[in-house]
Amino acid sequence: MAALSLRRPVNPGVEGPGADFYATATTAWLKLLAEQPARILGQQVSYWGETLRHFAETQQAMARGQFTPPPQDLPKDRRFSNPLWESHPFFSFVRRQYFINADAMEKAAYDLEIDDVIERRRVEWFTRQIIDMMAPTNFLATNPDALEKAVATEGESLVQGLENLVRDVEQNGGEIVVSLADRNAFTVGENIGTTEGTVVARTHLYELIQYKPSTPQVHAVPVVMFPPWINKYYILDLKPQNSLIKWIVDQGFTLYVVAWKNPDVSYADTGMDDYVLAYLEVMDRIQDLTGEQKVNAVGYCIAGTTLALTLALLKKRGDDRVNSATFFTTLTDFADQGEFTTYLQDDFVDGIEGEVKDNGILPASLMTRTFSFLRANDLVWGPAVRSYMLGETPPAFDLLFWNGDGTNLPGRMAVEYLRGLCQKNAFVGEGYDVLGERVRISDVTLPLCAIACETDHIAPWRDSWRGIAQMASTDRTFVLSESGHIAGIINPPSKKKYGHYTSDAGFGGESEDWLKQGQYHEGSWWNGWGEWLAKRSGGLVEPRDPGEGFGPAPGEFVHERA
Repeated sequence: MAALSLRRPVNPGVEGPGADFYATATTAWLKLLAEQPARILGQQVSYWGETLRHFAETQQAMARGQFTPPPQDLPKDRRFSNPLWESHPFFSFVRRQYFINADAMEKAAYDLEIDDVIERRRVEWFTRQIIDMMAPTNFLATNPDALEKAVATEGESLVQGLENLVRDVEQNGGEIVVSLADRNAFTVGENIGTTEGTVVARTHLYELIQYKPSTPQVHAVPVVMFPPWINKYYILDLKPQNSLIKWIVDQGFTLYVVAWKNPDVSYADTGMDDYVLAYLEVMDRIQDLTGEQKVNAVGYCIAGTTLALTLALLKKRGDDRVNSATFFTTLTDFADQGEFTTYLQDDFVDGIEGEVKDNGILPASLMTRTFSFLRANDLVWGPAVRSYMLGETPPAFDLLFWNGDGTNLPGRMAVEYLRGLCQKNAFVGEGYDVLGERVRISDVTLPLCAIACETDHIAPWRDSWRGIAQMASTDRTFVLSESGHIAGIINPPSKKKYGHYTSDAGFGGESEDWLKQGQYHEGSWWNGWGEWLAKRSGGLVEPRDPGEGFGPAPGEFVHERA
């Protein structure tokens, strides 16, 4: 109770949908009831008929002494992997009834006559959330794994689960945010994020790291990588075996990476213009350090979106300092909001706007929760069951450690991004104002390469492709990697785990046309991209020693926890 009392009040708009959403769902149901009462009655009869038949079959089997349930044709679901879900009468009954309930709820939501596509998506999304939340695996009395372990440990697992719960609530200021990884297992700069480099510039918003060369010669044109400021940059440098940063350096490139400041309330007025200005400052600094007139730029996720804005601004100004650009899982066209549809409507964005108005920042905990519920079973309910009911210690997993090391967002920047880019889609439409210039996606004209990921739920590949297709570059390369937002990018050639697609179809048709004409390649896209980048990086020169600068990588900003 003491830990929970630490929770500060938050704007109600970020806790759930607004009244308009409930009104839409209720109106649709009443309309269906008034116009097609037989359909509503049919839904109820079907549900209760299935439920009563299930109960009767179970009762008859028990009466005949058949304590082993009959085989059930139910969906495969790893949440129900314990053999007792099939062999034990009680758990078998609960499992089947859960799927009956879930099916009825999905059909009821589907049958609602809601003309607005966005509102329909939201109704179906929240229905799915309720179904996942009410899974019997999420409750002690109906989770055989938790009950078996509680008996085997004489209740110690439940005590440890309570300890885990209190720890998480205390660490997150009264919020219940389940730990996905052991916080004490990793230290950035010691056992992750260890590629050798130097902080060569530091401002109030970023540190610029130059990595120590590892080859006898390097390409003349330096590479600068802009990671997203929603998370820490060391996802690109978890360990030597899968470090994209180390791999780039080992290919003979002079690499610079930006480590963003984890903002506090003093950054409330920091906006998108400030980040674009930081991009320009970084490029200036690299040109000063290397003496080169050109740089090759890389942007990941939201940093790729901002890179596109920066490139459009440079085009408007007649500045050609960027030789080529690479986009990792980047959205620039937000016409289809995909799985974020629920979060990008006015009720939720109004709530965020109220939150940042009161507190100056969009807290990392809120961002973590938002992204987690896009994969609730994997990132919320499953970890909560393991931690709180099974009493397990969070794993020492570097990727999950990084996932839990989130950053705050400046209030102004968050609202500008959500309102102007996501909701209005201004970069594609009427234009987006950057540092006094109105820029559009068609202003991006330089050579570019885009990497998207096949199962990415944050930046769906078709949406990424659509943005690239609207850029005016005549030299465009698009690569589709297998796997998702992180694993599809952090996919070193040595593992030979995920393949990728390329295509000669061009961008005149649709994304499906591109894929139909695509060629599949085994293994990582890194080597192909390295060759693409090398062709645009000039000749070879002597390696550039970063010196002592402001201290060694990974710098200071990366250690600041939200």
